[in-house]
Amino acid sequence: MAPSVAQLETSAPQTPADKVAELKKPAVQTDNRIIPEGISYPFYYPYYDVSEKWAPLELFDHDDPGLRANPAKPNILTPNVTTRDLSPYLGTEIRGIQLSQLSKEGLDELALLTAERKVLVFRDQDFKDIGPDRQVEIAQHFGPIHRHPTSVYRDNAGDIYKEYREIDIKNNLVSWHSDVSYEKQPPGTTWFWILDQPSVGGDTLFLSQVEAYNRLSPEFRKRLEGLRAVHSAVDQADYSRKVGGPVRREPVETEHPLVRVHPVTGEKALYLNEGFTRRIVGYKKEESDNLLRFLFDHLARSADVQVRASYEPGTVVIWDNRVTCHSATRDFSPEFRRHAVRLTPQAEVPIPATSD
Repeated sequence: MAPSVAQLETSAPQTPADKVAELKKPAVQTDNRIIPEGISYPFYYPYYDVSEKWAPLELFDHDDPGLRANPAKPNILTPNVTTRDLSPYLGTEIRGIQLSQLSKEGLDELALLTAERKVLVFRDQDFKDIGPDRQVEIAQHFGPIHRHPTSVYRDNAGDIYKEYREIDIKNNLVSWHSDVSYEKQPPGTTWFWILDQPSVGGDTLFLSQVEAYNRLSPEFRKRLEGLRAVHSAVDQADYSRKVGGPVRREPVETEHPLVRVHPVTGEKALYLNEGFTRRIVGYKKEESDNLLRFLFDHLARSADVQVRASYEPGTVVIWDNRVTCHSATRDFSPEFRRHAVRLTPQAEVPIPATSD
């Protein structure tokens, strides 16, 4: 996963050049991080404190900005913008607009477009150089920034989630998941950008849980609607403890509908992922295991509802975490570094689907 950007101190106004210099200046070594040579943005290098503890998350009212958007999207789909769909079901590459310059109306339209296309790949962006204060300000338009209980962050900045990867030794490194789906209000419109990247590889795979749901037979869909599944943070927390990492909040387990409705588009989508979904409520273990195994395989094997987002310098990927799953592809040589940042605004309590 990638790092997150929250609670940052307000600094004096800086020029764009000053901001970039601040982000790139050599960082001071600390007791729990040794910063390697060649990090382009030491400001964002991973940090953690195993003694740090946070209070449980509290529920809040969420007003999706996509509901306020002009359906024509005049502030984001301007005459200068070019788009290229990556597939019929999800994924659009966009050039010719700067996310950092969008008005509130433009950000509302961005929420709507992300809900409609599921994954947006913006090229030639200055976003990584505008500084964490502005990055957080923009992302908070979509909801409170989630503070990850076990992952690494910039110094004491619990909202900026950082991803810093070396290759794991496994036969298959694909791991389909929906970020922190165990929370009572999981994320919605999610932001991700690369600071250092391999010359080849390191793409992100995405799939549409809307289209995966639509592929099922009508009778089978009816039987899934109304079911609830348990999403658990326990394994993630246990692993962090095992490797000496932080557990800032005690792990939670939350029931969510197996089929949810998007509050903006009204689309129904499966809502499960192999990373965090553990069992079907009310089913015997054998029944739950078999149903989940079928659905996990359905998601993973449906290559025709998947896309691959590649990264160029200046790429920002925005996706709707409510109706997609994703996986990193750790296919690059260990000699390369992949250093990325994620901002993860929370959204509504999942809305259960009902039979039509």
